[in-house]
Amino acid sequence: MSEHFSKKPKKAGGLSSLTSTLKHIIQSQQPQTNVKNLLKANKDKGFDCPGCAWGDQKEELLQFCENGAKAIAWESTSKKVDAAFFAQHSVRQLQKQSDYWLEYQGRLTEPMKYNTQTDHYEPIDWQEAYQLIGNKLKSLTSPHEAEFYTSGRASNEASFLYQLFGRLYGTNNFPDCSNMCHEASGVALNESIGIGKGTVILDDFNHADAIFVFGQNPGTNHPRMMNALRKAARGGCKIVSFNNLKEVALERFASPQDPIELLTTKATTISHAYFTPKLGGDMAAIRGMVKIILSRNEEQIINGKPAIIDNGFIKQHCQKFDQYQQVVNDTSWQKIEQQSGLSFEQLSQATDVFLNADKVICTWAMGITQHKHSVATIQEIVNLQLLSGNIGKKGAGLCPVRGHSNVQGNRTMGINEKPTAAFIDKLSLAVDTKLPKEKGHNVYYALNALLDKTSKVLICLGGNIAQAAPDTEQTHQALKSTELNVQISTKLNRSHLCIGQDALILPCLGRTEIDNQDTGEQFITVEDTFSMVHASQGSVVPLAKSLRSETAIVADIADATLANINTNSAINWQELKGNYDLIRDLIEQSIPGFTNFNQQLEQPGGFHLGNSAAQLKWCNLPEKALFSAHDLPTSIINISEDKLNDLQNKNQPIYTLQSLRSHDQYNTTIYGMNDRYRGISNARNVLFINKKDALKQGFKNEDYVDITSIWSDNKNRTVNNFILCFYDIPRSNLAAYYPETNPLVPLDSYGDRSYTPTSKSVAVIINKAKNPPLI
Repeated sequence: MSEHFSKKPKKAGGLSSLTSTLKHIIQSQQPQTNVKNLLKANKDKGFDCPGCAWGDQKEELLQFCENGAKAIAWESTSKKVDAAFFAQHSVRQLQKQSDYWLEYQGRLTEPMKYNTQTDHYEPIDWQEAYQLIGNKLKSLTSPHEAEFYTSGRASNEASFLYQLFGRLYGTNNFPDCSNMCHEASGVALNESIGIGKGTVILDDFNHADAIFVFGQNPGTNHPRMMNALRKAARGGCKIVSFNNLKEVALERFASPQDPIELLTTKATTISHAYFTPKLGGDMAAIRGMVKIILSRNEEQIINGKPAIIDNGFIKQHCQKFDQYQQVVNDTSWQKIEQQSGLSFEQLSQATDVFLNADKVICTWAMGITQHKHSVATIQEIVNLQLLSGNIGKKGAGLCPVRGHSNVQGNRTMGINEKPTAAFIDKLSLAVDTKLPKEKGHNVYYALNALLDKTSKVLICLGGNIAQAAPDTEQTHQALKSTELNVQISTKLNRSHLCIGQDALILPCLGRTEIDNQDTGEQFITVEDTFSMVHASQGSVVPLAKSLRSETAIVADIADATLANINTNSAINWQELKGNYDLIRDLIEQSIPGFTNFNQQLEQPGGFHLGNSAAQLKWCNLPEKALFSAHDLPTSIINISEDKLNDLQNKNQPIYTLQSLRSHDQYNTTIYGMNDRYRGISNARNVLFINKKDALKQGFKNEDYVDITSIWSDNKNRTVNNFILCFYDIPRSNLAAYYPETNPLVPLDSYGDRSYTPTSKSVAVIINKAKNPPLI
């Protein structure tokens, strides 16, 4: 048997999931504490899991999954990264370590300042750190020279204060993790249905006749979703999966909470049908389904039979159906099959399931959102649902599955570089200060501004932008161009080591820890992927007395910065810091949907913000749901025609690469070196490839190769010594883990109108490794 590769398991979940969970709890070095934590995860009077944003099913005894348990154990550890650690390790030494090693060292516990003379981080007093930030921000020529980055894990309270601080300071520069994942969903949905969120709630999964899963791997990325899919499948719902790779969790799943599935070989079949389109081919696949539906509808009418599309819904609620119908009619089957990689027969099979279902949910994730044409693809999903009136009824709708546990809440709270005039007007009224309305920087523009030094300060409220953003060399250089790099973090990561003139590390509390302020213990709130807002409160004594909450850190930075700045705002930052109820009162005054915010949180499970589209209210400009009449992309290979022709003339095979997560990973956090569901052990430099493609190029399984991406700027973007793994993946497509393959994604390769990196559509070539490791 290979050192790194074995057969995929026949089912996901089950005993192996439970075993993995226990292993990570033990490795945290405080197992008793974390067993108690798991029993409080996602429960009333407990804390929200720091992992994914999936909603909670209150009837279940346990509300955590394997990856949630990893996230909790990873954060709630007894291992410390303190002054003694930094005295022992220079930044130059730390830069040589892996991302896994950096985070595995434990929790950051003391505020630290980088010393350029010694190349070490050294302790700094909290007040001195705040004053240093405040003085630097006040010294800038323009507020637009500062970038305020946010991770999706920041609470509603911290996010609201952060954007308020930035806007009172004078800028809308709010690059955030949404810019790199689900931005395309927000752009597409806002335009098509008037709200950038999903239209379903968790209970809708209990009533759906069919669920179409596009471009996502819930078994690894949001495992609690598997419980909803399993329950739906066992209740007779037909689940149809479109995913580039065959993922075991979408095939068969065993619930660790079911004794029979836990202890035997039994499992629930999840997907009624499973299709593997080419990377970037989902839009063509959906277009094919629509073309079949419209063709069958026309036949029905000709034969005097009832229409199979919902003409009443379309007439009452939609616009531009005729234009869309014409575009569909003009789309050739040759192009649909060529781009999707699926046959007419396969798409007919999927269409049969769709048409035989009265209530359909369409879900998607980053396999859809990280392409050049992602906005158009998501709008094609909307078109499909509008045809059948599958919005605004129980058991049907649109469900973009978000990543981090409060990434949606961050946007609701105003973390948005392009705020609406209505949002700014209401916020300005609440704080009695005129706030800026001009568009600020997303991640793409922020990194470019840092590279050309028109921006000088980067403050990161969580996250690991150095490894989350594309084009690693460029991203690292952007961070190294800063005059001040401030990281508010729980664990050590690569972003702390990309240092320009000055850098600070400000350690914050984790979700599981008690947050004590002047008025006593505080709780925070988060919003899940279904627009449910609920409280989260830690119960573990903080690992160090020197830790501060994210909310308190933001308030103190704001206080140090805005003091003596010419602003009419009467914000008392210390008062807000001492009592989070007051922050929620301010949110209530500023953001629709939060009436009686503090009182509503007393309800078990929190409250639903509501969704205008689900109520058949269309808050876009035409006040109607829009059919979007996009042509299919000219090509799904994301390179210029000249480059394509040049490589073809040289007989160099061109592949499309997607980056993805392993099962021992969440976003940039790597919990271990295994990917159990894909049969990978002790390796991350793995390249999944179709066996026929590899053999045609003269490669064998486990050969070492170098991967080079192709882009118009002719820069050399290569990663070395990746191990080939024969896998069930469409021909001409490849897959590999990130952040290891982020160096291959050009910064200028982004989605149309979303600016999201095209991390699922990277044109590459592969060659035999020049310097393979000695075996």
